[in-house]
Amino acid sequence: MYQEAFDWKSFLRKVAVIAIPVALQNLLTTTGSMVDTMMIASLGQTEVGAVGLCAQFSSLMFSCYWGFVGGGMLFMSQFWGAGDDDGINRSYGLTACCIMAVGILFCILATVFPETVMRLYTDKTAIQEVGVSYLRIAGFAYPPMVFSMAMAALLRSTEKVRIPLYGSIVSVSVNIFLNWVFIFGHLGAPAMGVRGAALATVCAQVFNIITIIVLARIQKYPYLLAFREHFRFDFSLVKSFFVKSFPILMNEVLIGAGNMTINIVLGRQPEEAIAAIAVFRTLEGIVIAFFAGFSNAASILVGKEVGAGNIDKAYARAWRLVYLCQLTTLGIVVLLIALHTPILTVMGMHGESFRIAFGMLCIYAVAAFIRMGNWAQNDTFRAAGDPAYGTILEIVFMWALVIPCVWTMGMVRHLPALTVFIFCYIDEPIRYVLMQVHLFRGKWIKPVTPEGIEARADWTPRKPKPYLRKIGRI
Repeated sequence: MYQEAFDWKSFLRKVAVIAIPVALQNLLTTTGSMVDTMMIASLGQTEVGAVGLCAQFSSLMFSCYWGFVGGGMLFMSQFWGAGDDDGINRSYGLTACCIMAVGILFCILATVFPETVMRLYTDKTAIQEVGVSYLRIAGFAYPPMVFSMAMAALLRSTEKVRIPLYGSIVSVSVNIFLNWVFIFGHLGAPAMGVRGAALATVCAQVFNIITIIVLARIQKYPYLLAFREHFRFDFSLVKSFFVKSFPILMNEVLIGAGNMTINIVLGRQPEEAIAAIAVFRTLEGIVIAFFAGFSNAASILVGKEVGAGNIDKAYARAWRLVYLCQLTTLGIVVLLIALHTPILTVMGMHGESFRIAFGMLCIYAVAAFIRMGNWAQNDTFRAAGDPAYGTILEIVFMWALVIPCVWTMGMVRHLPALTVFIFCYIDEPIRYVLMQVHLFRGKWIKPVTPEGIEARADWTPRKPKPYLRKIGRI
């Protein structure tokens, strides 16, 4: 039995309201990274490679704190749907405390033990030396970076997506301007090279926080500045928060460790390949920027309806968001390939490094379409209260299949960088099939609010079939 026709117009409007500002915010951040890379490229490929490897260390930090952000958004979006202000405030307080601990830890590692960090990522002495000088300063950007992420998670979960966008506009503008000042020594400042880029990053993160707080105050946003309410924890919420966050945290930490292992392998490639990888990661950020918009839309729009007890609506939105995300990803990747020559050239790629970077883009064009579908489904499951299924799949496949293959091809057989790179994505098609089955079964809907729990008890999924003829109905 089919319900009435799905309201695509209203659905797409709600997606756009959330996805576009989030995508623009992430795109701005990626644009700032591209400008960084272009400026640093004028210093040489060694500098590009070193800063790129430092960015991988930042990505490891991201993996360690994103589990708490994912858990926080699960609770905040569902409490938002249920209209529970107290639940929103306490969930944000828990999220902020947890991720700040991670930010401080990585700040200490970067500023006190930078030599150890760089030796882990590469065996090239010249790259290590440049990376150490960068990390000693850039590490101070980590605490404000993760704090702004906590604030953005709260604002997005309550559908206030424009404030983080404005914060990013200010942050990226400050970063680009101060890069120009500090890297090259303009306006009377000393020419600091990569250390100047690190200092600009620290300043930009501070401006981001200030902008978000000021705008929240001006708009009289009720949650962000309610400091007394943030830390009124009770045992049941803390227990539920960590139970739901733990699978996500383990997923992100173990996946982060797996990605670090892959980066260790790639960091043993020739310097041209290391520079190409650094540029590719920056361009990958453009794809992820648009993906993050749809991912956040999925988390908020699905989580909100699950929390409010509108289970049918949450289910109907979920699979449509996954496919919208994949189509958007495909379009962005095709555009990057079409414009690869001017983009790679302006980012300092030439000769062998250009060839490797272009090869990575071509491989990624196929992999990203499937990979972003997997990510979108996993984020949807998490927002609806099921953090375990996608987590288990991702961890098992990475450590049982991807890591052994990449390590064997790179460290044992010493195959070319592009061959090693292909094996980074060999698990994605298998996981996609398994995730699709789980998506349409609907077992991932596990509410944490009383309204959602009551509605879920009597609900069974109405699958979208026949799919091709009645895609607008469920």
